[in-house]
Amino acid sequence: MFFWRICRNPKIYTAFMSNKVYWTSLRCKVDESPLEKLERLIIKAGIEKIDFRNKFVAVKIHFGEPGNMSFLRPNWAKTVVDHIKSRGGFPFLTDCNTLYVGRRNNALVHLDAAAENGFNPATTGCRNIIADGLKGTDDVEVPVRNGVYCKTAYIGRAVMDADIVISLNHFKGHECAGFGGAIKNIGMGCGSRGGKMVMHSDGKPQVRAAACIGCKLCAGFCNENAFTFTTNNKAKIDHTKCVGCGRCIGVCNQHAIAPAFDASLDRLVCKMVEYAQAVLDGRPNFHINIVNQVSPHCDCHGANDVGVVPDIGMFAAFDPVALDKACIDAVNAATPVTDSFLAGCKQTHKDASGHPDHFTNIHPDTDWRSQIAHAEKIGLGSGNYSLVYVK
Repeated sequence: MFFWRICRNPKIYTAFMSNKVYWTSLRCKVDESPLEKLERLIIKAGIEKIDFRNKFVAVKIHFGEPGNMSFLRPNWAKTVVDHIKSRGGFPFLTDCNTLYVGRRNNALVHLDAAAENGFNPATTGCRNIIADGLKGTDDVEVPVRNGVYCKTAYIGRAVMDADIVISLNHFKGHECAGFGGAIKNIGMGCGSRGGKMVMHSDGKPQVRAAACIGCKLCAGFCNENAFTFTTNNKAKIDHTKCVGCGRCIGVCNQHAIAPAFDASLDRLVCKMVEYAQAVLDGRPNFHINIVNQVSPHCDCHGANDVGVVPDIGMFAAFDPVALDKACIDAVNAATPVTDSFLAGCKQTHKDASGHPDHFTNIHPDTDWRSQIAHAEKIGLGSGNYSLVYVK
């Protein structure tokens, strides 16, 4: 681990930045593939303004936890990879290791999980690289411009060695951040294991004893062995061991585990935004959100629920903040899918347009607006956007 000393000029990529967000539906003619529409979309959105010639290009993607079926399939990645290669670039798919117990917490099992989910050179046209190395310790300490909570960030080395960053994101709900889109895929996803611990360190969950049934599912997913159980079989969390990764919040079927207080989640989200700033600052970047199978929880789970709204489409932009905000608005404007998790939630919260605030209704202990507000505050991008439809 060493400090990233190369001077990176924020003006390098500002010429590309635009508040235009381009989108297209997932409807296709009989003889047309969604992948053809994706390539048409990214060209219209201006990806060719980036000079890819002889450049290493990190395509940040979530390989999906085995057992989960809502992650983005390799076909989406191949379309982006093939386009980058056609422009003379050297792309690779990348992600960093996870904190929690699962199939992606070291590079060996992570690469096995990626292969099991179909990611290999034959299906995507490029290699998979786990950015923070074998044990999640191969990181670079990067300055955070305008950082409030983090003055530096620990980012997977392979991501920082790349000349260009492209994010390819499955847009969905998230139990700690409210939603997961470009900002989360970059900020949380590019943080090394040490970086993830820094981001999570202020968020320690608590057990709602009345709701706990003693099933011990939470303990099986805790990488830090922080759970014990009382004589009446109620879970307890040792906060001296807990790293605040939030995994237990998502796996508890009884909603018996929750964040200790909202400020801790807000701080986690703000740190995540600052990590995204560290990753993107001073080099060309471009972002794509696929808004389909909008699951209520993260793709880090080894299972998934049905989408909470109908499939909406594909979105692309240079500004990740504008992109995520456009996707939030599109999801909130959609009607919940009958019998989905969302359909069973109380429709208490509304967004600024008067639509039901689906992400807050799904995860009422979160505030997704923290992502947008803090991103604007530190200069990562703008939540204001104009939407351009691509046929």
